[in-house]
Amino acid sequence: MDYKLSVIFITYNHAQYVEKALMSVINQKTDFPFEVVVGDDCSTDGTRDILKRIASGHPEVKLNLRSENTGGRPTLNVYETTKKCTGQYLAYLEGDDFWTDDHKLQKQVDFLEDHPEYTACTHSMKMVDEKDEEITDPETLSIGSLYDWSGDFTYEDYCYSGKWPGHYASVVSRNIYKARKYDYTILYRASDFTDDALINLFLLMEGKIYRMDEVMSVWRYVKKSGAGNWNSIAMKRNIARDDCYLSKTMMQWIEQYRPLGDYSRKRCLADFGLALKEYLKRPNAENKQFLRDMYEYGITHVVLKDKKSSLFGYSVRYITDKVFGKN
Repeated sequence: MDYKLSVIFITYNHAQYVEKALMSVINQKTDFPFEVVVGDDCSTDGTRDILKRIASGHPEVKLNLRSENTGGRPTLNVYETTKKCTGQYLAYLEGDDFWTDDHKLQKQVDFLEDHPEYTACTHSMKMVDEKDEEITDPETLSIGSLYDWSGDFTYEDYCYSGKWPGHYASVVSRNIYKARKYDYTILYRASDFTDDALINLFLLMEGKIYRMDEVMSVWRYVKKSGAGNWNSIAMKRNIARDDCYLSKTMMQWIEQYRPLGDYSRKRCLADFGLALKEYLKRPNAENKQFLRDMYEYGITHVVLKDKKSSLFGYSVRYITDKVFGKN
């Protein structure tokens, strides 16, 4: 069968939630056929048994059950699952989130069919906890404010606004990966955890994204550090440092296809400043390497590319020479 849309359905130790998530996909009412391409990262909590039971009665559910865990690299699972998708359009969902509108896919595909200038459309979402209770505390909701947007979202907005056009579960996009225009392996090479940032970048390199002001999905935000899903495991990371390395790798990737803008210089300065602060607080080998990495690409290659002889350039080189032990 030729499927018009493929749902990328990613799971890892989601036994408590996965049936609700998958049924929210299966229950979608559309006038086109769609497939659900499941990528399970070797779950050990019974998730697979639930997936097999549901898939046995739904031939549109295609199970890809990894024999080995990706080793803490869920973005690799996303990449490999995406490659198996055949649809003209793509939708995204993780096994602990779910959709709340049975017409979500139809609405978003209709929009993209009517507006060829857009590469994707997203929508509003709400946040719930592990008990399906809506989150109301301001601190947690501030995390979700990253996705506060309305209407058109462009590449320039991505660079300068400090926002993203929509949560992962809200995205329906054209299947841009079929054309193989870019090297999409950056999806897992840039970060073990953060796929949203790269998916947004890929789409915005091709066109703009439209954000609908309608809640059609739920982001389950579980704050238990001991839980076994990827969101909980990600809490143990040094997020600020990981973001610096992600930014560096993304800029190196962008440079292959278009010039870097002023935003890149500002971001490199901020990342170098963070690395220097970390090193001054804890001058160990790890932080020294962090500082070197942010300096050698961000400062020498991006910030000082056309102003090597500036006072700023001299000052930064003097500081880093002292740190790295150069005369």
